[in-house]
Amino acid sequence: MKRVVFATILFFLILAVPFAGSVFALTISPVRMEISGDPGQTLRGTIELFNEQDETKTFYSSTANFEARGESGAPYFLPETNKGLASWIGVEESVVLKAGEQKEIPFSIQIPQNTEGGGYFAAILWSVSPATAQGGGQVSIGGKLGALILLSVSGGLKEGGGLLDFKIEEGRRVLTSLPITFAYRFSNDGNERVKPTGEIKIKNIFGFTSATLDANSAKGNVLPGSIRKFSAVWQEKGQVKPEPGASPKEIATEEERGFFDAVKNQWRNFALGPYKAMLNISYGKLTEAEADYKKAEAGYRFFVFPWQLLTIIVLILAVIGFLGFWGLKKYNRWIIAKATQKK
Repeated sequence: MKRVVFATILFFLILAVPFAGSVFALTISPVRMEISGDPGQTLRGTIELFNEQDETKTFYSSTANFEARGESGAPYFLPETNKGLASWIGVEESVVLKAGEQKEIPFSIQIPQNTEGGGYFAAILWSVSPATAQGGGQVSIGGKLGALILLSVSGGLKEGGGLLDFKIEEGRRVLTSLPITFAYRFSNDGNERVKPTGEIKIKNIFGFTSATLDANSAKGNVLPGSIRKFSAVWQEKGQVKPEPGASPKEIATEEERGFFDAVKNQWRNFALGPYKAMLNISYGKLTEAEADYKKAEAGYRFFVFPWQLLTIIVLILAVIGFLGFWGLKKYNRWIIAKATQKK
């Protein structure tokens, strides 16, 4: 039996270029499907479109291949559509939807007989205007809403790469408070996507586990020939939870909170002293029958020193100590005065 690795992820994608004079309100579902197949096989499925607008609209379909560029995991669309997965997809050229209408649109993927095993990546895109042909099998990608398809074709799968590094964002070792963002980079040198799974355990100076984080909460994939950075945030009560995979820039820093907001946060989420974060992930699977997962581990030591909270605590203790000392001296004088008065 030929080896098959499941590899399909669908998610909503709205590109930056808007349509002039038109409100593009379209919902596509399901948001996730897993598709795999053999050379020569025809795969079939459906995409559900929902017209959120208050008028009848015609939506036009197109396809485009994509690849990974950069370490964010965002797709980079390629202009040529006359080869690869984009050319294997069959879908209706246009669909008319009434206001508020929901409709299932069938699509097919015809995998050529001589296709080599590995990962193939494309998108089914929808717009309110026909695709603009540019010659040479190219199509304009701007201003479209679509679903990304990651297809895995069986046979000749190659795995390579692994964990590159693990640390706190910006490589810091001393921090003042939570939240703390951990990041690791993963390289994929094979011909199929890789989805790392695992956890990050944070242990305090006594060896107790302070927190356990999902190492890939967004269920992101690393495409062939690319490096992707994954993030996980250690945060406690009273903190706004960012979306999975959120950039560290989206998480408030101590400077953005202000001194007393930082004190309040440090009090609610007290952390002090040395800690160690341990990353444990698994990745890769060569066959359906055997769980041939590879593993990777890494550690990172850091120190949390909530100086704003400690400053307030020291000031309060100093005031209490001063008042206690002053009160004791006053009490002693009163006792001495009373004794003298009796004599």
